[in-house]
Amino acid sequence: MQDLPPEPPPGKHPAFIVRAREPLNGGPPPELLRRSPVTPADLFFVRSHGAIPQIDPASYRLSVGGMVRRPLELTLADLREQFPRRVLAATLQCAGNRRDELLAVADIPGEVPWGAEAIGSAEWAGAPLRDVLLAAGVEAAAAHAAFAGLDEVERQGRRFTYGGSIPLEKALGQEVLLAYEMNGAPLAPLHGAPLRVVVPGYIGARSVKWLGAIRLQPEPSDNYFQAHAYKLFPPQVSAANADWERGLALGELSVNAVICSPERGRALGAGQLLVRGYAFAGGGRAVERVDVSADGGATWLSAELLGERSRWAWRFWEARLDLAPGAHRIVARAWDAAANTQPEQLRHVWNFKGYMNNAWHRVDVTVE
Repeated sequence: MQDLPPEPPPGKHPAFIVRAREPLNGGPPPELLRRSPVTPADLFFVRSHGAIPQIDPASYRLSVGGMVRRPLELTLADLREQFPRRVLAATLQCAGNRRDELLAVADIPGEVPWGAEAIGSAEWAGAPLRDVLLAAGVEAAAAHAAFAGLDEVERQGRRFTYGGSIPLEKALGQEVLLAYEMNGAPLAPLHGAPLRVVVPGYIGARSVKWLGAIRLQPEPSDNYFQAHAYKLFPPQVSAANADWERGLALGELSVNAVICSPERGRALGAGQLLVRGYAFAGGGRAVERVDVSADGGATWLSAELLGERSRWAWRFWEARLDLAPGAHRIVARAWDAAANTQPEQLRHVWNFKGYMNNAWHRVDVTVE
């Protein structure tokens, strides 16, 4: 008897796709993502590297140390009462989003086979990291803010807590939050309660959940997930011959556009077709244009961008196509404010970890 797909965890939508049960990883069908620019909590993707820790909010403490003049130990009440509350709409995306397309080029063993669902946009509320760091007093030699989570993971025969870092310049940006709320409600355990970092414009791995400590230091974090795991290599490099010291540590997201509907392989009736999707860009650069093609990229038209222009949140788009009966390859690509766009071929961005796929997104359909 064929195994049934894993059931969604409590609090998640019935259509939530579980990509891995332990640790929990999953997200919604992209068509559901496209329903609202603010992703409901029951549809927001979950990326975990270990078991979700059980943390008592009443006894929780955040430590701030390293290259600071006044080390701090803060309760949740301290963060709420001593620092301004800021609300920011920001999109988070796993570096492995769209990995399934790269798997069609060559095998990527040991990685979660994400489709285009490892992304979500929420209204986060919390204390600006900048204000907390300034309260601690930043020493002149500090160059990176390192974050340590309270979730334990095991890699290479060792047990340790998850961690990562961002440059101090980014950490002092007004947009980086120590978030305790998501979409107007207290943060849920699945999404990092009682406190998480939200680093807009960067890969989701830097938005450390279940945050326990912040440390200012001269070098990036030496945590496995900063120094080893989330690194990018060229297509000709394999896991067997990779020089990990030469891998590029992932930070800012790449510009990307995804077709959410119609779904791949869908048989459609004749007539005008509404194509809908999302687009986003990293590094504080807004999406400025999305192009859509109905003939595999031979000709293009500009999609309509919906909603407000944003530096930190995705942009929805739609386009109407007139398709004759037969097979069609619909393609989408985005452009950001710096005129960056997406590479054409999957093979040009393939890497043995399956990270940062931003090749043209393609959906094959048949018109009957």
